[in-house]
Amino acid sequence: MSEQFDVDVVIVGGGMVGAALGCSLGNSALRVAVIEEAPPQPYAPEQPQDLRVSAFSMASRNVLDMAGAWSRVLQMRYCPYRRMKVWETSGEVEFDSEEIDENFLGYIIENRLVQLALLERLPAFDNVKLFAPGKIKRMDYRPEGSEIELQDGTLLRARLLVAADGARSAVRQAAGLGVSGWDYEQHALVLSVETDYPQQDITWQRFTTHGPQAFLPMPGNHASLVWYEAPMTVKRLQGLDNDALLTELSAAFPPGLGKINRILAKGSFPLRRQHAQHYISEGVALVGDAAHTIHPLAGQGVNIGLLDAASLAEVLVQAKGYGKDIGCYKVLRQFERMRRSENLVMMTSMDLFYRVFGVTSKPVKFLRNLGLGLAETFGPAKSKVMRYAMGLEGNLPRLARGEALGK
Repeated sequence: MSEQFDVDVVIVGGGMVGAALGCSLGNSALRVAVIEEAPPQPYAPEQPQDLRVSAFSMASRNVLDMAGAWSRVLQMRYCPYRRMKVWETSGEVEFDSEEIDENFLGYIIENRLVQLALLERLPAFDNVKLFAPGKIKRMDYRPEGSEIELQDGTLLRARLLVAADGARSAVRQAAGLGVSGWDYEQHALVLSVETDYPQQDITWQRFTTHGPQAFLPMPGNHASLVWYEAPMTVKRLQGLDNDALLTELSAAFPPGLGKINRILAKGSFPLRRQHAQHYISEGVALVGDAAHTIHPLAGQGVNIGLLDAASLAEVLVQAKGYGKDIGCYKVLRQFERMRRSENLVMMTSMDLFYRVFGVTSKPVKFLRNLGLGLAETFGPAKSKVMRYAMGLEGNLPRLARGEALGK
């Protein structure tokens, strides 16, 4: 016999952002359901490192810690980094956590492990029900309250429907919330490699005439490399066997990378900017990639998604505490005001970065290198940029500051 659940919030998508939202609402007065169609494979130390990794800011670490998942991440695999370097030709800037009296700038972690830590945490909350795997058979969005039927016949009714189901969000489409966006003239080739160097404490990005190259340190003698290039070039590179690709990598990437012993995995994806025209409507809210996709140059995609989750949790818990309708437009508008303009600033900054460093004329290159050189020598501005990028300053939700929400 199929079951029926009446809840306050249904979160469609149990990826990092959706699961973080579920955990952030744990132990609150709200009844919550989280639906994840394809839960990740359990962790085992002998597993090869995943191709999909992210750079997590200190604000994101705080969100994960307040969600009760950070300790589990530390039991698996992670790589803290203390320095970050950006350069082109003669201009360069290097950020060091010691300059602002912090131990680290951030952490490079496999996406699957963060998702897994959050999903493992969810069953600890009496007010949260996890459906994983949970495949949606029917979804009826209605402003006054939505209904979702799973393939196994389970029926969920909720006042608020949350879209955490990615860039092609079915929830967003059901609610009729439009998006604007465009494709960048680059694809990204992502490689998991074994390096000759031991574990590094630096992440770097070099700009070339063809596109950026990035290095993300991973645990042990491992790293993640990202090679941004024209779509046809990425297609050609991905079609090479590993020996031929290794030769191309060694020729194209800077000597400071050191010797690459092996390519362990590779993949590619197109780059697209997309932003929802509205994050909310009556009875629905968008978070993470359902609301925005951003150029990955500075690795801010997952970080702004986790800030979405923390902000929405704060608004909902506060509204519930005051006896307000959590699904009404006026309440949800607080969340949209907190996040949409902030995300737009970050997205526009990345667009500007992409376009400025995509120009190959000598006068512009000279100005870029001059700017990087000035950034290196102008200490106060450099520290400010570091603290903002790390999530130590700015308009941050309480969870990102390490402050608990009221119940």
